[in-house]
Amino acid sequence: MNSELPKVLVLLKDKPMIQYLMEAVEASGVDSKPIIVVSPDNQEIIAQALSDYNLDYVIQDKQLGTGHAVACAQRQVRPDVDNILVLYGDHPFLKTASIKRFAQLNPEALTIMPTILPSFDDWYHNFYHLGRITRDSSGEVNGIVEFKDATDAEKLIKEINLGFMCFNKNWLFENIDKLQDNNNAHEFYLTDMVNIAFKQGFKVGTSPIEPREAMGINRPEELSIAESLT
Repeated sequence: MNSELPKVLVLLKDKPMIQYLMEAVEASGVDSKPIIVVSPDNQEIIAQALSDYNLDYVIQDKQLGTGHAVACAQRQVRPDVDNILVLYGDHPFLKTASIKRFAQLNPEALTIMPTILPSFDDWYHNFYHLGRITRDSSGEVNGIVEFKDATDAEKLIKEINLGFMCFNKNWLFENIDKLQDNNNAHEFYLTDMVNIAFKQGFKVGTSPIEPREAMGINRPEELSIAESLT
C-alpha cells in the first residue's frame, strides 16, 4: 500500500478502512466483544486506532496463513459461543445486514460468503487474483483454490472467494489441526476447511454478496477505486 501503516489502518476517505468494518460489526449486534488477530508489530497501533470499540486481541507471532491466525484465537473464544464468523479488516464495504444474515445461518460445519462476477473486465479485475470456489458435478461446493495454485481453467471461474466464513465452533476446532501447508505459499489456508468439510459429507452453503460490497483493498490502485465507490 506504499504506507508505513498496517494495511487496515490506511485511510479510506476520512478514516482507517478497518473502522468501516468495525462499525458494521458493532451495528449488527452479532458479538459484544469481537476478537482481532494482530501481529506483534502492529498490535499497539491497531489497538489505539480501535480504542472506541470493545475488543479482544490475539497475537499471531508468525505469519503462517489465515488458518494459523484463526487457530491462534482458539483460546480466546468464549465457551458459550456456537458459531465463529471470520472477517477481514481490508474489506470496508461489508454491510451490517450481510453480517447479521451470515451469522444466523447456523451451519453444521461452515458456510462461505462469496461474490459472483459478471466478468473480470473494468474494476472487476481487482478480484482476478483472489481464490475461486470449486464445485463438483452436482453443483455442490467442494473446495476453494487459491489463485497461485489454480489451473488456467480454474482461473476462469467467476465465483470468487472473499475469505468470509461462518463456522460451527465445535466442528472448526475439532478439524483445524488437519490443515497442511503443502501449497505454493507454504501457509495454512483457512480455505482448505471447505474441502475438509466436503470430504466429511457436509454441505457447504453459500451466502453471496454483490461485488461492490465484496471489494477488498490490497493495492493503491484498489484504494483509488474504493474511493470512487464510496
